[in-house]
Amino acid sequence: MNRGIYISIYWVLTKDSTRKEATELMKRGIGIIDSGVGGLTVAKEVLRQLPREDILYFGDTARCPYGPRPAEEVREFSLQMIRFLLQHKIKALMIGCNTAAAVVLQEVSEMLDIPVIGVIEPGARSAIKETDTGRIAVIGTEGTIRSGAYAAALRKLNPQIQVTSLACPTLVPLVESGRLHDREGITIVREALAPLAGEDFDTLILGCTHYPLIAPFIQEVVGEGITLISSAEEAARELSTVLWHRRMLANGGDVVNPMHQFFTSGNSELFMSIAEEWLNIKVQAKQIDLEAGLS
Repeated sequence: MNRGIYISIYWVLTKDSTRKEATELMKRGIGIIDSGVGGLTVAKEVLRQLPREDILYFGDTARCPYGPRPAEEVREFSLQMIRFLLQHKIKALMIGCNTAAAVVLQEVSEMLDIPVIGVIEPGARSAIKETDTGRIAVIGTEGTIRSGAYAAALRKLNPQIQVTSLACPTLVPLVESGRLHDREGITIVREALAPLAGEDFDTLILGCTHYPLIAPFIQEVVGEGITLISSAEEAARELSTVLWHRRMLANGGDVVNPMHQFFTSGNSELFMSIAEEWLNIKVQAKQIDLEAGLS
């Protein structure tokens, strides 16, 4: 066979194969993991910004919170959730838990050949954009604050930024209990944020994806003059940009009919109740026992 013809046929076959692979990737869903229901704040932004995409969400509510746990345990639990979602052939992964992102983001990014998006750097970028004084406070779980990940991300962007960090271990249990409108929650939030009372800052990073679910309480405590930053919007925007550049965005024309899947290791009824209220969609959640092995 003429070498030129051989090369042409090879190019056509390769191009066709690449096109099929790209089409297959477009059809796959976006995986989101979290220690519990907090990552629903990320899911909500993905739904808003990318309405054609399927979401596969895993909330490890049975073992939440991750904040007080040793880093190695957080790593083990996070990798269990990721392996489970990989069985469903996801095209991208969002680590919606700040504590998990601080521990495994770099490792998982190097390990997988799909886009992996965390929430810490997007949150830091958003805060830098919003602050007028260069004084930023960060609240998060014990694990996230202990890691120093937000302070490092902020100072990488602007070494002159002044950062005040505070661990708030009582806030995740408040959210996971489902008491999102219980006025007793304001007392818990006020006590948790009391150490910030004498600090000077104009921007507050909600360094845990659970916290936006109680943002009204937090805003009431810190005052209307403080800008609250949720990393969810910026993280979803980064995901959208990455998928667009890789030509992996779902292409359904005018048809928007995604098939979302939700999994939880804990009480599925409580999870569904919180998810439906926050996402404003019908949610069916399947309980999965990761300790018993992947299925």
